Amino acid sequence: MTHNNQKKIAVINDISGFGKCSIAVALPIISHMGIQCCPLPTSVFSNHTGFDSFYFRDFTPYMGRYIDEWKKLSLRFEGIASGFLGSLEQIGIVEDFIDYFADGRTTVIVDPVMGDNGRAYPTYTARMCGEMRRLAARADILTPNVTEACMLTDTPYKQDGWTRRELFDLTRSLHGMGSKNVVISGIPMGQYIGNAVYDEINGFSLPRQKKTGVFRSGTGDIFAAVIAAEAVNGAAFTDSVKKSAGFVKMCIEETEKHDIPLTDGVCFEKVLGRLKPSVSPRGRK
Repeated sequence: MTHNNQKKIAVINDISGFGKCSIAVALPIISHMGIQCCPLPTSVFSNHTGFDSFYFRDFTPYMGRYIDEWKKLSLRFEGIASGFLGSLEQIGIVEDFIDYFADGRTTVIVDPVMGDNGRAYPTYTARMCGEMRRLAARADILTPNVTEACMLTDTPYKQDGWTRRELFDLTRSLHGMGSKNVVISGIPMGQYIGNAVYDEINGFSLPRQKKTGVFRSGTGDIFAAVIAAEAVNGAAFTDSVKKSAGFVKMCIEETEKHDIPLTDGVCFEKVLGRLKPSVSPRGRK
């Protein structure tokens, strides 16, 4: 008996019980796209860290035994997607996970959750940033925001005013580190939001769309989840970026209709039915 007849993505990220981010958004979105989502928690939060108070439990001590059970089942994954990693040790755990579970049919998606608005998150040390570069080099798809792209490449950060040439150089630098496909997400461009893309097949592009609403928690996780599902379903990378950005915009537009606090994420559930996979999901071959 095999457990590998359905396509699967292992999502290595935190669980937040409230606040709609990380695994809490990846699981329903990836499942909706026709792919089995297999969560591997890195930590457990009652609600995410954007709130004034939260309960936190580091899952590092339990990840090894959790993974061992998957090894007993001889699981293989068409996608491995990593997000928030709370310690240096967890970066090594993800690398070992890729070494063991990935094969020639596996797409590795790394969302290097390191910081935002020009600052590293409090959990990130200089050594962790260095180790994240090594993990990023393993990615078939790398999805940093502007802050994280700058951190990974030692590029001075700026809030806005990025030129097309600067963004091209930034994506090329990330590609040169080893990442096959790169998208730098959520770039402010006046009345627009852009995504700088380096596609190993089609090269550089800078798709953008009209800005809507305000920044809300969890949109980056939604963006990365759609890209991961589209990759496993065989969609072209640049097309998946455009679809992901369009879906995030749709979520924000819907959320603006309701009295939702910024910390609480977006009402993706109300528009999830409008998200369709570009390619019909099939079983493992």
